[in-house]
Amino acid sequence: MKKNKVDIVTMGCSKNLVDSELLMRQFTANGYTVAHDPESPQGDIVVINTCGFIDSAKEESIRMILEFGEAKKSRQIRKLFVMGCLSERYRKEMQELIPEVDKFYGKFDWKALLSDLGKAYHQDLASERVLTTPAHYSYLKIAEGCNRTCSFCSIPLITGKYRSKPVEAIVEEVRLLVNQGVKEFQLIAQDLTYYGKDIYKKFKLPELLERISDVEGVEWIRLHYAYPALFPMETLTVMRERDNICKYLDIALQHSSDAVLKRMRRNISQKETRELLQTIRQEVPGIHIRTTMMVGHPGETEVDFADLLDFVKEMRFERLGAFTYSNEEGTFSYNHYKDDIEPEIKNRRLDELMNVQEQIALEIGQNKIGQTLKVIIDREEPDYYIGRTEYDSPEVDPEVLIEKNQPIITGKFYPVKITGTQVFDLFGSVQFN
Repeated sequence: MKKNKVDIVTMGCSKNLVDSELLMRQFTANGYTVAHDPESPQGDIVVINTCGFIDSAKEESIRMILEFGEAKKSRQIRKLFVMGCLSERYRKEMQELIPEVDKFYGKFDWKALLSDLGKAYHQDLASERVLTTPAHYSYLKIAEGCNRTCSFCSIPLITGKYRSKPVEAIVEEVRLLVNQGVKEFQLIAQDLTYYGKDIYKKFKLPELLERISDVEGVEWIRLHYAYPALFPMETLTVMRERDNICKYLDIALQHSSDAVLKRMRRNISQKETRELLQTIRQEVPGIHIRTTMMVGHPGETEVDFADLLDFVKEMRFERLGAFTYSNEEGTFSYNHYKDDIEPEIKNRRLDELMNVQEQIALEIGQNKIGQTLKVIIDREEPDYYIGRTEYDSPEVDPEVLIEKNQPIITGKFYPVKITGTQVFDLFGSVQFN
């Protein structure tokens, strides 16, 4: 156990990761050494940043807290703190059930952790982070909260109303990160498309993209978590016209059946969804669309699920993830519907959907064979260099496995000829001049 060394453990999404990185910078400014996601405790203080989105995420966070609680009992660590979404939502219950934790903080009051340790929060460093990602890319959080009222989602209960970060503050953060060597930015928010409506009284995502795109040194910008209803179409014009905005859009559709969409309170029909997807593909030729689908929402029939399968087969999304419905306390679904679909049926539907997507992904990958694509190199492994195209976000999307016929440098871009594919990942060879 090392004094003045802190371990930060991040659970859940990239939005949580940004919070952890901000906290890490504050710790280093106060003279601490900080480790992120260590395999075993290294410091005398541990901070766990929790996720509370669905049951499986909550269970994982609780297991992690209990594991470090045991480490504290055996005096491997001195202090244990918990922050983030799970403790925002269940702070009182967790205080009673897990007394080994010295203090629980929520999603937004984690700055108090520093003062509780007798340290200062440095406001002048509020935009600075200790990056836990490879040095060439970063997540960029542009807003907190959500104003949507989807039946199944607990996020608004945890994070509250939508709060945009001012344009100038975001642009300044981008400049700081570029000066640190960041070339690629993953824009994230619970709902990117609502950006600006709360503080500017209009949707400002297109203007924000232009401002970030203009910063010298920004080579790739990728958009995560758009919402289909009231999509700001001007965004597509900016994406088409700016070379450093990736032809990639992460837009969670959740379902295709009108009956299920209505029960989900998604404020959009299948017909409107189809029209939106057609417009996106027309306005941004070559775009790769990532979406997320849910199976097993209360009331989803076999007819509804068959509709979803047919929709996915027809739309041929380049990237698709899926999950089963989780009956989250306090949500509209929890209060108004019965969780009436057996877990076995939910899991069977999930497997069927992903089997369909697996074949689509394989065919899309095969169509890239022979193309030469711009690839950024993320890391080196024993047999391959590992990179990504503009169509692939870190952690969730396919990678390019590149032959080690010549040495190349992590964090740089190379032209790579695609030579083969497996179900999701591609194989390629750098084309040297």
